[in-house]
Amino acid sequence: MTSTFRIGDGPAVNRLGFGTMQLTGPGVWGPPADPDTAVAVLRRAAELGTDLFDTADSYGPEVAEDLLRRALHPYEGLTVATKAGLLRTGPGEWHPCGRPEYLRQQCEMSLRRLGVERIDLFQLHRIDPQVPADEQFGVLAALQAEGKVAAVGLSEVGVEEIERASRVVDVVTVQNRYNLVDRASDDVLRWCTEHGVGFLPWFPIASGRLAEPGGPVAEIAERIGATASQVALAWLLRRSSVMLPIPGTSSLAHVEENAAAGGIVLDAESVEKLDAAA
Repeated sequence: MTSTFRIGDGPAVNRLGFGTMQLTGPGVWGPPADPDTAVAVLRRAAELGTDLFDTADSYGPEVAEDLLRRALHPYEGLTVATKAGLLRTGPGEWHPCGRPEYLRQQCEMSLRRLGVERIDLFQLHRIDPQVPADEQFGVLAALQAEGKVAAVGLSEVGVEEIERASRVVDVVTVQNRYNLVDRASDDVLRWCTEHGVGFLPWFPIASGRLAEPGGPVAEIAERIGATASQVALAWLLRRSSVMLPIPGTSSLAHVEENAAAGGIVLDAESVEKLDAAA
């Protein structure tokens, strides 16, 4: 398993986590076709040493949090991160909602669904452009002061937004889309690395044409006896000490494949080739 990272004042977690979005129905809407398998995947991830599980009230909505509770409650030795700030109106539809009363309500509901008195990591899923940003950050600070939230994170933000939020509440993680073929958040990753803020890349195993026959990911995977997904995750883990990939899957075989990526060490030549491949 990978090295560890401490999120805020909480326990250190293994840097390869698990994201629960793919455990829901099509379009991240409704329950999965086989809830028992979803529960088995979560339990298998924990058995393999995964101790950071990322979810959100909007996954389903509510479905992923319910599955987490069924599979892993009371979460002994685990860190559970959830998010609020996106309304769901149908499959594949996501709408920012950062009204303070809504964020507070969703925190209370997540506490109830997860069956906890305090959320380990509560993340603002999106900054709502229709609501003053400081009001959204302020409710996160208030929830933390009240003991309902242990640590606070942001999702899909730039450096200026992180710095603005940090003037209101202690931001310990950022969750942005990031992978081998999408490095638009490189500046955010650098900032997080410099400030010791955890960076949770979502959609982490995308490698596109790089994994096609003859591509660098495919070549490296064949040479070291790994899969393309494992190479993509190993590259992320090498890229920064604050990197906390959260690959998700609804397959038992894939959860084992992803977990094994934590034991893969890429040599300098491979890393250099992948760094230059985007």
